[in-house]
Amino acid sequence: MDLNGVSTVLAGDRFAAGEWRTGEWRTGDAWLAGGTWLFSEPQPGVSRLIDLAEFGWPPLVDGADGLEIAATCTLAQLAAWRGPADWPAAGLARVCCDALLGSFKVWNAATIGGNLCLALPAGPMISLTAALDGACTIWEADGSLRTVRVVDFVLGDRRTALGPGALLRSVHLPAHALRARTAMRRASLTPLGRSAALVIGRRDPDTEATVITITAAVPRPLQLRFDAPPSAGDLGAAIVERAPVWHDDVHGDPRWRAHLTSVLSEQVRAELADEL
Repeated sequence: MDLNGVSTVLAGDRFAAGEWRTGEWRTGDAWLAGGTWLFSEPQPGVSRLIDLAEFGWPPLVDGADGLEIAATCTLAQLAAWRGPADWPAAGLARVCCDALLGSFKVWNAATIGGNLCLALPAGPMISLTAALDGACTIWEADGSLRTVRVVDFVLGDRRTALGPGALLRSVHLPAHALRARTAMRRASLTPLGRSAALVIGRRDPDTEATVITITAAVPRPLQLRFDAPPSAGDLGAAIVERAPVWHDDVHGDPRWRAHLTSVLSEQVRAELADEL
């Protein structure tokens, strides 16, 4: 879609050197990454685009401490990534990309950062990064840096912790989470529909600590942590206590989402507890 209100497009290269400051951000500005959402509908309030493509950030950098995913990394780049052999959770990357159900054109343009910043409850990159204890690095408009966990970055449906002029730089997935054993379940109202409930569980191979992360069915990621694999009763009670609000839209009634989440969560728990 043509954005006929846009009069200026700025390249992002000069901001990479730390030259970006609060005074340069003005009403009508928008960051441009892949643009798959930005150009999908009218943006009457946008008059200037700041293109992030020229920052030249490496899309994926893995090391001893984990994986750094640039905000400008595309779904196609993440889906093609294969982590070290001792990172079994790396396989979730491709599965979560598949959950987007986008064409190859979308995969080659849509970015990980864009999916997080759009903050749709069903955003699969939110599901992936929240489940693996992802931490967001944010460039504030005044040039300072801030780190926020993904579970705290997404505040609700299309709401994030970003202030005016702030930019999501990257998401870091720690090695300890990538070494964990994982299980995932997803369901939607229609065969090719948006996720109505998506549950990812992980079990630490050393401590047996278990983390269950629920997305799509709730407005923001819900994470349940247990020191050991929980019983079915303990998990069910934790969901009831911690998830008082269920997402409500055309992709699923809240009561159905609650039931669906209960079923999928139990399947994930049972798989991680070797009960299947």
